[in-house]
Amino acid sequence: MMLGQNEDSKQLAIVKKKYGFDQPIATQYLYYLNDLSPLSFHSKTEGDYTYLSQNKYSAKSLFSIGNTITVLKFPYLRESFTKQGKKVSQVLAETLPNTFVLAVTAIIIAMVLGMVLGVVSALKKDTIIDKSIQIFSTLGMSVPSFFSAILFAWIFGFILHKYTNLEMTGSLYELDDFGEKMHIKWKNLILPAIVLGIRPLAVVIQLMRNSLLEVFNQDYIRTARAKGLSEFQIIKKHAIKNALNPVVTAISGWFASMLAGAVFVEYIFGWNGLGKEIVNALNTLDLPVIMGSVLIIALLFIIINIFVDIIYTWLDPKVKLE
Repeated sequence: MMLGQNEDSKQLAIVKKKYGFDQPIATQYLYYLNDLSPLSFHSKTEGDYTYLSQNKYSAKSLFSIGNTITVLKFPYLRESFTKQGKKVSQVLAETLPNTFVLAVTAIIIAMVLGMVLGVVSALKKDTIIDKSIQIFSTLGMSVPSFFSAILFAWIFGFILHKYTNLEMTGSLYELDDFGEKMHIKWKNLILPAIVLGIRPLAVVIQLMRNSLLEVFNQDYIRTARAKGLSEFQIIKKHAIKNALNPVVTAISGWFASMLAGAVFVEYIFGWNGLGKEIVNALNTLDLPVIMGSVLIIALLFIIINIFVDIIYTWLDPKVKLE
């Protein structure tokens, strides 16, 4: 695949040696773990796969025993098979920020609108407003992201283009008309962010409504009402904070999954992010990029979950005691 039409046995042997494919599977796996580990072991012999090459590793030597050097380094995610030896870490560095911007914008839309509509739905329980919001929420959870993306791109980017001035496809950075400089185009963020935020928005509405209705039945809310506090003060000072726990739990999971789940949305809107890169890597069997992407998404899941645990201690002081 990498050699294309120029493949011959000699070049094939060179490629196999370069990537360690001439070794048994178990040895290849150990090589991969060694590449990922911040503390790793490398050979002093230049021909070996684990040779401490400056082109591959950004490392600091700690000590050496015989022919082996122990180093502290940044994890090495290998090189892309299809991008002329480009490092996977470089590919991720170019695409992950775009996905992060998209995911953060989508989650902000979901949080702000979801909390507002959830509060309104709880306050107007069993009215036509509440039922309308519930119908919208159910539709939002039911419609798949790829279908929403196609629908929004067609309606707002094609049919209503002259009114919205939005494009069917486009990324955060695009070349100018002369093909010389890259410029940020914030308008390209609008449609994919809304589409990506629809499903978490629907979940936040439901959780906020149900959690708030439960809080309204608590004794301290009745006490606050008995003291003569206005409904706005009760919601702002007492109800909202105590109703946020399930919402924060859901949002943390959604935010982490957005980094992986943005695949369909990014691909349809032509957004140059990690999701689109994963699709391209799957189509071309670029295994190092696929593996690196999965690892970075898993790492972000862990970081976000730790961050959410910290937020819990602010929302609920009982968490500190337990």
